[in-house]
Amino acid sequence: MALDPVTQVSGRAVFIPGADIDTDRIIPARFMKCVTFDGLGEFAFYDVRFDSETGGKTAHPLNDPRFEGASILVAGVNFGCGSSREHAPQSLRKYGFNGVIAESFAEIFFGNSTTLAMPCVIATAADVVKLRDAIEANPATVVTIDVENLRVTSACGLNFPVTMTDSAREALVSGRWDPIQELLDNAAAIDAKAKELHYV
Repeated sequence: MALDPVTQVSGRAVFIPGADIDTDRIIPARFMKCVTFDGLGEFAFYDVRFDSETGGKTAHPLNDPRFEGASILVAGVNFGCGSSREHAPQSLRKYGFNGVIAESFAEIFFGNSTTLAMPCVIATAADVVKLRDAIEANPATVVTIDVENLRVTSACGLNFPVTMTDSAREALVSGRWDPIQELLDNAAAIDAKAKELHYV
């Protein structure tokens, strides 16, 4: 059975500055000693959100009360690079993000995010700057990622095109974004094929 389709996601947004934000910065390795992904959200960006010596909060955007509850993450080039740890998008999802807008993404991070129904769309550098400036000027602005029509709009009047791979877009809008569910839905066909193979 198809899962809920993801045709669009909306929410307040927060801009995370910097290029090449890797998966170790998103979720430090020491927090990956878990049986499930539950609870990972509190450790998202931990080493840049908290001072290593005092334990106090830093000036990171996720610590800014103006952006509390933001569910759309805005970033720069090559977001999610580095190791292929699935914990990175899991921690963002558990933190409360339901979509990411960036100039580009690391391929494995992008794929792992899609299987969590968290669309990652690519915008131009100029549009990312416009969006950054808009949410900085008014953090209450609601931003919408229209997955079906590949556009980002905001309550302040921004409206620009974005891109994502056709396969990811189709998986999201059709409710076929979870490969485990795909296997379960095709259990009979898998069993039939297994019986045809002499080595199974």
